[in-house]
This record gives sequence, structure tokens and C-alpha cells, in this order.
Amino acid sequence: MFRYIYNKLKYSGFLKTMSNAGEQELIESKDDIELKTITGSLQSDLELIREVMGTSPDIKIHEFRYGENCEFKGAIIFVDGLVSNEIITDSILKPLKLYRNFNNYQQDSIQQTLDTVKQTIICAGEVTEKHTIGEVVESCLSGDTVFISDGFDKALVISTKGWEKRSINEPQTESVVRGPREGFTENFRTNTALLRRRIKSPKLRLDHLTIGEKTVTNVCVAYIEGVADPGIVETVKARLKSINTDSIIDSGYIEQFIEDHPFSIFPTIGYSEKPDVIAGRILEGRVAIISDGSPFVLTVPMLFVESFQSAEDYYIRPFFASLIRVLRYVAFFLTVTAPAIFIALTTFHQELIPTTLLFTISAAREGTPFPAFLEAFILVMSFEILREAGVRLPRPVGQAISIVGALIMGEAAVAAGLVGAPMVITIALTAVAGFVVPEQMDSAAIMRIILLLLASILGALGIALGLLGILNHIASIKSFGIPYCTSLTFHHNMQDSYIRMPLWSMSKRPKGIASKDITRTNMEIPPSPIYANIPDNK
Repeated sequence: MFRYIYNKLKYSGFLKTMSNAGEQELIESKDDIELKTITGSLQSDLELIREVMGTSPDIKIHEFRYGENCEFKGAIIFVDGLVSNEIITDSILKPLKLYRNFNNYQQDSIQQTLDTVKQTIICAGEVTEKHTIGEVVESCLSGDTVFISDGFDKALVISTKGWEKRSINEPQTESVVRGPREGFTENFRTNTALLRRRIKSPKLRLDHLTIGEKTVTNVCVAYIEGVADPGIVETVKARLKSINTDSIIDSGYIEQFIEDHPFSIFPTIGYSEKPDVIAGRILEGRVAIISDGSPFVLTVPMLFVESFQSAEDYYIRPFFASLIRVLRYVAFFLTVTAPAIFIALTTFHQELIPTTLLFTISAAREGTPFPAFLEAFILVMSFEILREAGVRLPRPVGQAISIVGALIMGEAAVAAGLVGAPMVITIALTAVAGFVVPEQMDSAAIMRIILLLLASILGALGIALGLLGILNHIASIKSFGIPYCTSLTFHHNMQDSYIRMPLWSMSKRPKGIASKDITRTNMEIPPSPIYANIPDNK
């Protein structure tokens, strides 16, 4: 009878509702505890802290006595693994135990004794006062050490961060032949320091805030006051503050929460692992967003032309840099349209192909069982599968899969008569060209499939309609109020869009991004050598 009633209640959801209600009540009670202030009773405060933080082995609470006659009772709370034990020993425990000049411990001298501990005894770079249990817990989980003492209605938070971190290395996603080799790491303070090293201006602002109810992730908004548009800065801060989520694990989370067009295939927020790239964008008037735990720093607003710019473009001579940039545009066009153009020519517009080439393509495709569209679609999807496998597998195995797998599979498919050799060449060119513009690789893959489908139905007309729709979409989107196609029209911004003009000629910052200080350099043509001042060696 009781089992029958229990099952009825279980499947009806009543017990689950009661359980959820109990959990909600427990959560609310913990929230109430976090709002409580430090009472001044050491044991009572420690009990409240234990109730919120739990009894995990990495939560360390060390009680001790200090003072001239060990008359004071205190405790430090920290998380093992997030702090430096040397700093705790040398800067907190030793000074407290060795100090002998305390005033009489009377009720009217509590604040004076606390000031003595804070200003005279503790030897740390940053010591702040906290009043609530929630602030104490948050400080501990951020890598600081909290000191509380019997009779003190405040807690001292001492900066003792000392967790393990990755060293500064060259980023794998943005390798360069010439230029700085430093890259951001997962450490928040290291990233802000790398940015400070590049931009030593006192107008560089690093505004901090925290996002995520559970992760409490530190986020920094970096910009140069007077160069960045104040409206864009306020918009960035407002969107960041409006994020209401449990966790921010990587900057990619932030990107998806604050972007202008979440349903667009084109990225409207830039990112980079290189401090020199982020510094250059900040100097142009953009706003950077640094997230703790992520080596990728976001920049807004983003323009479409940024995808075709590389850090190395500005470290080499402008002629070769311009040639390479034009090649990037050509490669992007090929990776998007090459399969579609091949399908349109071989299916609908054979008269546009030279006769000799047409006979070669026909001979190669003779006996293939699939139509041209299905043949191209299979090869495109096979390439995407190989690329994804190469990325996810360990590096030595991934390289073998990407190279050997593609060669063997392509040669075997041609030998078996499943696909034609011209189609394999076209897809191979498409795949290689896609790696030239990595920031647009995702959007290129989607556009490639869309144009491929349109070309198989309408031929060249389908390609034209598809490209027209893509251009219309690009022209309609914005990034934090700035049109995505800025710098593609005839304007002085073009000096750093299709080609890269000499640095001395790029005197103005991009229009629409920079605010008041738009002058970048006042130098014109570099002076020619004055041969009259050169001594005659004859």
C-alpha cells in the first residue's frame, strides 16, 4: 500500500517538486548567510564561512594566536592551490607572531589594532577590508587569503595569488615570420600586463567587472581614453553587465552574448592571441575585452576587412604586404565559389569551357556514377570530416590523418571511378584557399555549400543570386553600431583595406571607430639623403 502511494507521488512529480523546493530553500538560506556581516566572534564567523564554503580538503582554515602574550585569537582562510604558501608564511604569519608592540586590547582600540595589523604588520602589496561573509568567500575563491580575528568586525583580504600558469609562448593560431612572438595566456593579470607593456600611455583604461553567478569570472574592458568612442565603450560595458548566466568559461561565451547579429554566419567581434595585434587595434580606437581563463582577447567593433589583415603586414615592406593581402581576397573568393563555378560550367555552361579542356573533363568524368553536384558535395563533406579529425586528434596523428588520409582517399576515389580528377583538384584548391583567411573559415564553409546548391539548380544565375544575397547581408549588418563594410568603399580608410599603404602615409585612424584623437602620425614622405653632406671619399 505504501509502495503504491510512493510510486503515485513519484510519477506525479509531487516528490520532485518537494525536493526542488527543499533545494531552493537551502540555496536561499546560503544566500542569506553570505549577506551577513562579520560579527567579531571568531568561532561564529568561522562557522558561517564553513557553512557556505563546505568542508572540502582544499579549503584551509588555520587558527592561531598572536600578540605580545598571545592574547589575540585569529585565523586565515585560503584555498590550497590558488595561493602562494611562501607569501602566506613570510608576509602574514611570521609578522603577526613576531610583532610585540600592540596597544592594550580594549573595546575602544579595536579599529586602531586593526589598522596596526593592516598598515604596519602585514607585508603584502594589497590589503583591503571586507565586511560580509559573501565578500570573504569570493575573495578566497579568487586566490586571496582572508584574515579574521576575535573582536574585529571586519576581515582583511591579503593578495596572495600564486597558482600555476602557462608560460608566455608564441600562439599556434597566429604564427609569423617577422614580428613579436609573445602570446596571451590563460592568466588574467599576465594578459593585462602584456597589454600595459605595449601601451605605456596613462590614458589606457582597464575597467574591471565580474560575470557569472557560479564562475565569478574577471573581465576587463581595455581602451584608450580620448581615442575610443565613448558611446562604444558604454555600449560594451552595458552589454557585459546585462549578461545573466551561471558561467563564463572562455571569451567565446562573451562573444555570443554581446554580438549584434547572433544569427549571422559572419563574425562581428574580432579576436586574437597576440598582444601586438590587440594593442594595434586599441590604438585605432577599438575596445578590447579580456576574460580570465582565456588566451583569446576580443575586440569591437569588427570590420569585414580585418579578416584579411595579418600582424605581419605591418612589419614588412608595403609592396609585398599589399600583394599578399590581394592574394587573400582572391583565395577567399576561390574557397567560396570554386566548387559552384565548376558545377555551373560543367552542367549548364559547357560552351564557356575551352574545347580541349572540355574533352579532358568529359574523359575524366566518364564512368563516374554520381552527378557533378553530388560528387562535389561528397568531396566537400569528406574534406570537412578530415579537417575536423585532424584538429581533434593529437598533433602527430592529426597531421597524418589530414595529409595521408586526403591523398590516399582522393587517389583511391579517382582510381575506383567514383569521382573525376578535375573535381578532386577543384576541391583541393578550395580547401587550401580556405586556410588563407582563418577568421572567415566557418562562414566560407557555409557559403560554399549554399552556392554549390544554387549552382546545381540555376547555374551561373544561381551563383549570381547567391553572391548578391551574401553582399546584401554583409552590407546590412553592423558591429556595435559601425557598418560591417566600412573601409570597403572609396575613402581614406582604403589605405589599409585592399592594400597596405606605407605607415608614414596612414596619418588618420579609421573613420567611424576613433573618437576625437584621429591623428596617428604627422609625418609625410621620408626625407631623401642629403648627398651634399656626405663626405667625398675620393
